[in-house]
Amino acid sequence: MKKVLVLCTGNSCRSQIMQGYLNHFSDNKIEAYSAGIETHGVNPKAIKVLAEDGIDILHHTSNHVDEYRDVNFDYLITVCDHAKENCPWFPSDAERFHQSFDDPAKATGTDEEILNDFRRVRDEIKKYASTFVNNL
Repeated sequence: MKKVLVLCTGNSCRSQIMQGYLNHFSDNKIEAYSAGIETHGVNPKAIKVLAEDGIDILHHTSNHVDEYRDVNFDYLITVCDHAKENCPWFPSDAERFHQSFDDPAKATGTDEEILNDFRRVRDEIKKYASTFVNNL
């Protein structure tokens, strides 16, 4: 089973969503983890919009990248430019991928407008995760 680490700034939205979809689409071919260069807690809106699509990440925790220093990952995916540019050196031979997604936690407007931004980013991440798994 291939191991994938998804890395973002705060490990609260985008990386959590990507982890959920990678594990969902992988049919036990990969084991996905997520981490941040900081930890901000899992965003309740990320949990909500994934639940709308049948993916349960309620049990996820916000983890710091240092927690995974001893895990031999096959792939590392950064999902925001900040994490790609500011990630501390990560001792791994993992093949690296980068796809930046907008941060839905920065959305403004009504509750529904903010949720719609989360849904838009969720759908973009879903498409990327599906393609990633299918290309393995």
